[in-house]
Amino acid sequence: MDLNAYFKDYRARVDKALDSYLPGEEVLPASLHKAMRYSTFAAGKRIRPILMMAACEAVGGTVDVVMPAACAMEMIHTYSLIHDDLPAMDDDDFRRGRPTCHKVFGEALAILAGDALLTEAFILLSQMGADKSVPLEVARRVTSQIARCAGSMGMVGGQVVDMDSEGKDIDLPTLEYIHTRKTGALILASVEAGALLGGATQDQVDALGRYAKAAGLAFQVADDILDIVGDQALLGKDVGSDQERGKATYPALLGLDAARDRARELRDVALDSLSCFDERAEPLRSIAHYIVDRSF
Repeated sequence: MDLNAYFKDYRARVDKALDSYLPGEEVLPASLHKAMRYSTFAAGKRIRPILMMAACEAVGGTVDVVMPAACAMEMIHTYSLIHDDLPAMDDDDFRRGRPTCHKVFGEALAILAGDALLTEAFILLSQMGADKSVPLEVARRVTSQIARCAGSMGMVGGQVVDMDSEGKDIDLPTLEYIHTRKTGALILASVEAGALLGGATQDQVDALGRYAKAAGLAFQVADDILDIVGDQALLGKDVGSDQERGKATYPALLGLDAARDRARELRDVALDSLSCFDERAEPLRSIAHYIVDRSF
């Protein structure tokens, strides 16, 4: 399949929906809404909402039913990036080739923009099922899964252990704990939410969950590698920053070649997890290859 065309089409759909869900820049408080939209529309790949839509389609569902949850997931991801870039955490000046939110709007407003995006995400999730398009039990399961994967047992917890591990020698289980939560948790939530909203059986949810766990970990391993060998112009952010901060990464722990081998192993696990699905899962298969082979 033409994955570039697929990404372009689905990114456009997500962007259109996000534009309709987020308050306009002219709505008071205008400075807050400008900051929220600045980071949300900063040329992101939209990989999480696209994975959610692809998982929904893999089980026979339609994209429209997923869109509110897909946009909620992108809002949560964007809030996490805003906060991750702050001086108190990674202190990054650039994100996706543009100055980070706090460099443009100041630290206080950046914090509040992240807070507001997280809250807006759960407003969207709370409205699922109101029009009967989603069974209320499914809406509840999706909301619970996304909340769990975003919180202290998921993304936020992974970020804390990541910060605590800076400059320290850690073992592989600790590194995988960080990566499966800091990055992998939202990818897992995206895929499982898409499956549930698409009407998946429990066996299908379980298989797609295995796919997502492997793909999510592979995504972060690939990020670790790109921080060493990536093209700064393509990445839109500084390379080598992980090494400078003494962050726990796969290349630092295993070496670059072994990290590449691990990424490929995880890709193969993800692909094997899709063996019970037909051609409707082809986008998920292509995305697994893209995650490992991407240059940005």
